[in-house]
Amino acid sequence: MSDLRTHAAEIAEQFSDHLDVDEDEVEERLENLVEEYRVPVEEARRSVINSYLEEAGLERDEIGRGGNDEVHLADIDQDEQWIDVTAKVVELWEPRSDSIAQVGLLGDESGRTKFVAFETSDLPELEEGAVYRLGNVVTDEYQGNFSVKLNKTTSIEELDEDIEVGDDAITVEGALVDIQSGSGLIKRCPEEGCTRVLQNGRCSEHGDVEGEFDLRIKGVLDDGEEVYEVIFGRDVTEDLTGVTLEEAQQMAMDALDTTVVVDEMREDLLGTYYRVSGPELGRYVLADEVERLTEPADPEAVLIKARSI
Repeated sequence: MSDLRTHAAEIAEQFSDHLDVDEDEVEERLENLVEEYRVPVEEARRSVINSYLEEAGLERDEIGRGGNDEVHLADIDQDEQWIDVTAKVVELWEPRSDSIAQVGLLGDESGRTKFVAFETSDLPELEEGAVYRLGNVVTDEYQGNFSVKLNKTTSIEELDEDIEVGDDAITVEGALVDIQSGSGLIKRCPEEGCTRVLQNGRCSEHGDVEGEFDLRIKGVLDDGEEVYEVIFGRDVTEDLTGVTLEEAQQMAMDALDTTVVVDEMREDLLGTYYRVSGPELGRYVLADEVERLTEPADPEAVLIKARSI
């Protein structure tokens, strides 16, 4: 069976309970996009699926892909891929949106990845430390970082076993030599499942939105030989700077300028040595643990732990 024919069969099966979809028709639409307009196969697949979703009046998470592969977390390398995973709930975080039921880290022998379950999916709650076989989850990608989303079609089976979670964290240290654009008091897209940072009040996916305030630092550590790009989430940023999100908002309101927040961060933090541990996603190290050093390899460093990124 040709690649396009396989995709057509899977799409027809996805919508079999909702529409009268013929495999030949689906294959013809795929061929038209791929051969006439030179659209990549996966993009053509998404386009055809989206057109059928609109026709059926369905949301993306109301259908599955069927015939999913069992995938190790470290092997996730595609967006919008329907997969099955067997993983341990390593850590649960406090959701920052009413639309999110649970958020945290899943882990297996290969490493760890973030997961999100939404309130609208109405799924049983996962317990920290438990191992589950999760069927029909969908991958998500943002700036090279992959996560998985649980949805209405996700099956959850708790297993009476344990998993030794692979350690994919790295540790780097050096002087903080730069705080990059997109740091300080930022606004994120409020749409369900989207955490993109707004640029001039606009989300790259959802357009003009109101936005929700958050704190972060995108920094650069230099150890004298190499440089590392590190992202400090809200919790670590508050610990490092002593400024809470609420205080940062008040600073910006008083000055009528949000840049005063990152300016103060630069003044307080640049030139200080840090040891940072966390997963390496794309070109970034996500800071789970941070030690502030008075000089390189200071044994008296104080450990700062972050609950989430």
